[in-house]
Amino acid sequence: MHGFANPKRFLALASWLTPLLLVSGLVLTAAALFWGFTQVPPDRLMGETVRILFIHVPTAWLGMGGWTAIAVSSLVFLVWRHPLAAIAARGAAVPGLVFTLICLATGSIWGRPTWGTWWVWDGRLTSMLVLAFLYVAYIALAQAAEREGISARIPAIFGLLGAINIPIINRSVVWWNSLHQPPSITMGKSAIDGIFLGPLLVAVIGFSLIFGGVVLARMRALLADIQAEARLRRRAMEAD
Repeated sequence: MHGFANPKRFLALASWLTPLLLVSGLVLTAAALFWGFTQVPPDRLMGETVRILFIHVPTAWLGMGGWTAIAVSSLVFLVWRHPLAAIAARGAAVPGLVFTLICLATGSIWGRPTWGTWWVWDGRLTSMLVLAFLYVAYIALAQAAEREGISARIPAIFGLLGAINIPIINRSVVWWNSLHQPPSITMGKSAIDGIFLGPLLVAVIGFSLIFGGVVLARMRALLADIQAEARLRRRAMEAD
């Protein structure tokens, strides 16, 4: 971990790993969606709407996974002061927000024929909406910290505190009387029929690879901005 915290080593690794993750993720995701949308039969109860599963579940997973990455990176930054940890957290924020918004949108589309309404203030839906607001707040806070030159510890602390919402999302359908179905996949067992589980798992892997590739690409872009700004400051000092 200490070795890859060096920006030069990280960039050498990310230069080939980024396209590998993106291309393999796009291929797997396309295959999973083709499989799920064209080869899987309609569900006995939900009919054709069950196909939203192959987008909704992976994006929900990555919405929560993105904030988990922010929290872990923030902890590493606060404890060990790794130079790339804060950049990793910022890199995960925007794709995490995008996946969370896709999750909310597909959930709303799925809820209309299933529950008869686009939205209910259900525990799972509400806590996912809170997660989207947390992402927006974190992105704004991180940008303000960079722009105003204040300590990067402030968004890192916020990233850790926001992680409280992740177990709330996970357990909301258990703790409260919820319209949302209970967990379909738990440790060692699954309530999802095998015919749906196959393309779903491939979709989760594909979306996760895309997420990883986008995070690495954003980290490379953020590092390039930091290095360019450092060069400009150095030239300005030399000119003076």
